Amino acid sequence: MHQKNKIAADRRPVFSTPHPLSRRHVLRGLGVCLSLPLLGAMLPRRASAADSKFQPWQRTSSTQPRMICCYVPNGVNIQQWMPQGTGRDFELSPTLSALADFRDDLTILTGLGHPASQGGHSGADTWLTGANLTAVPGKDYSNSISVDQVVANLHGPQTRFPSLQLSDASGTGSAGHSHTLSFDAAGTPLPAEDSPRRLFERLFVPDQAADRAATLQRYADKKSILDSVLAESHALRRRLGAADQQKLDEYLGSVRETEQRVERLEAWIDIPKPHVPPDTLQLAMQPHNAHDRPMWLDVMLELSYLAFVTDTTRVITFEWSREAGGYGGGGENHHELSHHGGDPGMLDRLATIDRFHITRLARFLQLLKATPDGDGQMLDQTLVLFGSGMNSGSGGEHSPKNLPTLLAGGKRLGLRHGQHLEHDPDQHPPLSNVLLTMAQAMGVETDRFSDANGTLSGLT
Repeated sequence: MHQKNKIAADRRPVFSTPHPLSRRHVLRGLGVCLSLPLLGAMLPRRASAADSKFQPWQRTSSTQPRMICCYVPNGVNIQQWMPQGTGRDFELSPTLSALADFRDDLTILTGLGHPASQGGHSGADTWLTGANLTAVPGKDYSNSISVDQVVANLHGPQTRFPSLQLSDASGTGSAGHSHTLSFDAAGTPLPAEDSPRRLFERLFVPDQAADRAATLQRYADKKSILDSVLAESHALRRRLGAADQQKLDEYLGSVRETEQRVERLEAWIDIPKPHVPPDTLQLAMQPHNAHDRPMWLDVMLELSYLAFVTDTTRVITFEWSREAGGYGGGGENHHELSHHGGDPGMLDRLATIDRFHITRLARFLQLLKATPDGDGQMLDQTLVLFGSGMNSGSGGEHSPKNLPTLLAGGKRLGLRHGQHLEHDPDQHPPLSNVLLTMAQAMGVETDRFSDANGTLSGLT
């Protein structure tokens, strides 16, 4: 099937009936004997987004700082995103209106960008790093550590998983079109998970004795391989020049990080996982099914919420769709609409996708706000960064300037909200100032990150 026809097929409504029709019943009604194709009305009735039974927990297992970074690709209809007014005297734009209940819990940041970024569809690669991907001579691609991993280095030893990487496509993707927002100290991408069921099993399903033994054997095998790599690398290093030694040291840094991750996982293997019933979670949802799309986003955010509530991790990155891809709530081609060229009809459809995303974000914020955490609310202890690493502008130009960005939560971590902080897109602090502010709010003692020249004025 051609791609155009496939997209059209994905947009067809999914008919649901209380009782699925059988082929025999339909053929009898038609009075013919043919090989009838599978019709939508023959499928079992599937749940809709409104059918979710998931409810917030009565309390968190412990009060800790948390951080989640949620990424949407392809930019937004920036004209309908921008709020009216600045400071505390602002009005939410049509796109952001679904966040009205959280007006005092968020800050809208406009005009900021990544000066070193090339823009375009490499935005996910640089959103949390601020890196110049072509900065290293002789390399087509070179990234740096992402802010979530800076934070995970501090909080990781206290949780089963130092961080979680989520996406609508598993693995790491390709350079410039990553399926992940997270990069380690050497700029190596960390693979993402796209399956709600696999994620749930990883986080909350107890290991059987046989599984535990197999896991321990995998860890032992991996440690043996890492030991061999380190031994051979040390012998090789003596024969290398200075430039090659530096490259080898960067590689060995990634090997050591892998070794530390294995040791952390090994230390947690005898500690029971939190008990989380799967009953209200729609774990079968698929990210690239047009019908499933809203429910898939919801369940991945529910699992993120549960990972925070149980203190299974304190750091999550979630790429809602990869760059140069993505869908709206009705299966719309998000990437195609980002190349709108200023066409009013395409811009309106792009704004529809933006509003769909914001409604899913609002639902997640409501879960956080409804959950008691210490003597406050979970949202007050959780940083929620939402935005995109590119701006499709007024003509579809895919710029790294004026990136759509908002930051919610974290009042008890020192953040000030209920404001619109506006900046000149051509003369602005780097977006890395926001990332540095977040790292400090999470307890990281540093005054440096990427190209930041300080924390962002007005946020703390």
